[in-house]
Amino acid sequence: MQARSMLFTLYGDYVRHYGSTIWIGSLIALMAELGCTPPAVRAAVSRMTRQGWLAASRSGRSSYYALSARGQARIDEAAQRIFKLHPERWDGRWRILTVAASERDRKRRDRLRRELAWMGFAALSRGVYLTPTDLFDRTASLAERYGLTGRCEMFTADHDGPTPDARLAARCWDLRAIDAAYAEFVAEWRPRLDRHRARAAGGAAAPGAETPAPPGGEGPTDATCFVEKTRLVHAFRKFLFIDPGLPQDLLPERWTGTEARGVFSTYYHLLTEGALRFFERHYRPAPGHEGDLPRGRQAARRDPFRPPLPVV
Repeated sequence: MQARSMLFTLYGDYVRHYGSTIWIGSLIALMAELGCTPPAVRAAVSRMTRQGWLAASRSGRSSYYALSARGQARIDEAAQRIFKLHPERWDGRWRILTVAASERDRKRRDRLRRELAWMGFAALSRGVYLTPTDLFDRTASLAERYGLTGRCEMFTADHDGPTPDARLAARCWDLRAIDAAYAEFVAEWRPRLDRHRARAAGGAAAPGAETPAPPGGEGPTDATCFVEKTRLVHAFRKFLFIDPGLPQDLLPERWTGTEARGVFSTYYHLLTEGALRFFERHYRPAPGHEGDLPRGRQAARRDPFRPPLPVV
């Protein structure tokens, strides 16, 4: 796992609850548990700072890194999507964006296209993008950021066929590949969930578990919970880049994403307390921000899933 990508996960699932600022020494200690060396962490932090995701500050000889306004906005948006467990209701209308960028605007156009894909747009044809979700405010801000406002137009439209809406969605997004990715997630993480339940039960077989309990009967340590939870979120975070979050009306009848989200939310809840205890032992707030720790203790323990799913 790349250090930079793992840092996004660490900030998104932990640091943002604790004032969004953390000492570099804390980052190095936490990332070491995830297999990242100090030079790799420092290089990734420097790169994220240059890219505008983090803001650096110093107190004496200590360096601290906080989410920038841009980084906070991206993390907040990602959290809204990753912890949304049910597809939204659809009003039956499509949102269409046209981008008339010239070849000399190619770099800005390509950056815009990547951002649109991350937000959940699909390319219907060259320079034409669509989504069933109302993303116009965010799209307008994005076009302004890349200096393409005068070259973009946005529409809300009805689709009169002849292709059914669900088939149109399947043509624009590779839903089979996304479903297969969810199936891979379930195949890897449901057995890990079963093993954790067995350990937490003192080695007894968990009811309904597909994986036998490990020998020894020892429960998981806080460090184990931290590593496992961080890797769980990191593994599920990839769906932000491939799953547009379509409404139920546009999804196949059999959609493994629902099961995957159930596994994710259940395992996330089981790992949270131990993971947070481990994080808090290593976390050091910036001087003058000592209140971030008690506030973070409360914020990080609130259930982020909306609405909650039944335990699987």
